Amino acid sequence: MANVHRPRRGSLAFSPRKRAKSQVPAVRSWTQGNGEPKMGGFAGYKVGMSHVIMMDDKAKSLTSGMEISVPVTVIAVPAMKVAAIRAYSKKGSYGTKILGEALSNELDPTLDRKLFRPKKAKPDKALASIEKLVEEGAVENIHLITYTLPSQISGIPKKKPDVMENRIVGGDIAARLEYAKSILGKSVAVSDVFNNGDIVDTSAITIGKGTQGPVKRWHINLMKHKHSRQGSLRQVGTLGPWNPSRVSWRVPQMGQTGYHQRTEYNKRILKIGDKGEEVTPAGGFLNYGGVNGEYLLIKGSVPGPKKRLVRLRPAIRSEIKNAGEPQISHLSVESKQG
Repeated sequence: MANVHRPRRGSLAFSPRKRAKSQVPAVRSWTQGNGEPKMGGFAGYKVGMSHVIMMDDKAKSLTSGMEISVPVTVIAVPAMKVAAIRAYSKKGSYGTKILGEALSNELDPTLDRKLFRPKKAKPDKALASIEKLVEEGAVENIHLITYTLPSQISGIPKKKPDVMENRIVGGDIAARLEYAKSILGKSVAVSDVFNNGDIVDTSAITIGKGTQGPVKRWHINLMKHKHSRQGSLRQVGTLGPWNPSRVSWRVPQMGQTGYHQRTEYNKRILKIGDKGEEVTPAGGFLNYGGVNGEYLLIKGSVPGPKKRLVRLRPAIRSEIKNAGEPQISHLSVESKQG
């Protein structure tokens, strides 16, 4: 008799499949960085997809040295502003602790839509306290509290900023603090963080689909007509044995589908531009419109729907940090209206 092999339906790797707490993805791992200190991440808003004609510069590819068509995702990346500097302690039994925080007095008025800020912050006093802790060796990481400016983008229908933390990478702690002090309250452009050809990881909240049954949620097979005694073919055959008399979490059941945080690794930045008209197709992108200001072209797809916040960080799994300057000969701006 043949050895029957039937892999289970649906991956358990992302369980429990519940709704994300926030539309701003959480970044839990960062690279150490090399060279001068800089901000270790950036954020933008997904615009849509297009394609480019570029030279295949992959050494062992069958089409190496030939022009190929590559799908790209367009991300609008207006400048981010630095609201505060935060110092973290070394990791102990209960994780890291916040040792100090210096809030800038030069904040964008739209930030009041997101959070309450004191009328008179005292960043100099707070920075002096953080500098003392750095000299004592108590500080392990320096983070920046940054926020986006969606009011500068015509395609995003909101003015409330998205607030997130970005770690400073590269250099020692003293150099990181000096860099943080130099950009406190100022704007940081995407070109200050990434270059053409960089390999990055993209994180976003996926498209939400609400409550769905086990067939769509776990991709189980439909029941045969003869086997379905309850009048429905889109159900599980059994929830488990009589003993143990409980339902395992591994059994496919209905529940929340989509609106989960997902990270895609090793994405290549093909182009960083500052003129959105270069990538805007005739009639604009569907469900978005025209691109104005700075933008990114990412090779391949990115999680989430259009207008969704996308966070970028240097790749943590790739040995190659920069794949070289891409040779793009054509960027499609044909209408997406069909």
